[in-house]
Amino acid sequence: MSGILDLLNSDTGKSIVSGVAGQTNQPPNKAHEVLMIGMPVLMAAMKRNASSPEGAQGLLSAINSKHDGSILNDLGSLFGGGVDDTVMTDGSKILGHVLGNKQSNVENAIGAKAGIDSGTVAQILKVAAPILMGILGNQAKQQNVDSPSGLEGMLGGLLKGNSPQNEQSFLESILDANGDGSVMDDVAGMVLGGNKKKGGLGGIIGGLFGGKN
Repeated sequence: MSGILDLLNSDTGKSIVSGVAGQTNQPPNKAHEVLMIGMPVLMAAMKRNASSPEGAQGLLSAINSKHDGSILNDLGSLFGGGVDDTVMTDGSKILGHVLGNKQSNVENAIGAKAGIDSGTVAQILKVAAPILMGILGNQAKQQNVDSPSGLEGMLGGLLKGNSPQNEQSFLESILDANGDGSVMDDVAGMVLGGNKKKGGLGGIIGGLFGGKN
């Protein structure tokens, strides 16, 4: 299974980056930077949330109904003339559910590293969140995912793909750096340079944003 970063670098991913850049009036390279760190963080947070039976059932219900992957069928229409307000509202709700009261920390941290104001990061993530849910819905259909365990395996596969285990460890660490079990507690510090791990996604993100790992 391809990881989420592989998907972002595919033809579909390039269409997403181009569309998000146009929607937010940002250079494609800036939109790409935000998506390259933001989408794995969102997915890792979803994986954490889905570790509880209630969280897993909620995510399964969402991707088996509203977020079935159809949003990916015609990205030209999605971005043509601007993303519809209903999509942006949906994205805002997804971010609030996944990140909770840590949302502003995540947006500020990504913005600081990408050299973009946090408001623009928020707009990019609002567009990205429904697309990410569509990717999950599409994968769930392909893999016939219909149980919490299957969902956890699918999310883990998208996060890790064929990449080394330390990439998975890095994503887990930025969600809860101090190990206290609080989702997203330390993401701001980790994104801003607190992470000292080398290689894997840490190296990729450090290279993208000019940070040191």
